[in-house]
Amino acid sequence: KRARARDIIRGDLDWVVSWQIVQEFCAVALHRFKNPMPSADLGDYLNVVLLPRCRVMPTPELYRQALGVQTQTGYRFYDSLVVTSALVAGAGVLYSEDLQHGRTIGDLRIENPFSDLK
Repeated sequence: KRARARDIIRGDLDWVVSWQIVQEFCAVALHRFKNPMPSADLGDYLNVVLLPRCRVMPTPELYRQALGVQTQTGYRFYDSLVVTSALVAGAGVLYSEDLQHGRTIGDLRIENPFSDLK
């Protein structure tokens, strides 16, 4: 899975990440990785890789739109925020292991990049 994720990130020069995913990555990198990432290394990774790609931040309107996505899809609110952030960013594809592979929401297609590995 790690190699596949790396290939996706390296292959798509215009990928974006939402603030939620940045937060989740930081928490996992610091506390749940087999070898936790030192804070200084995480800071470097944030500055060089993630923060330049973080183009959607929380706003009252984002929360309102996420409620609409939640109503439309039946997804949990947290997942609806991820989808809404991708829509606001103008993404064509949202990579997710947790959401329905192949589903289209507006102009956004959800893909599980690991679906063929299961």
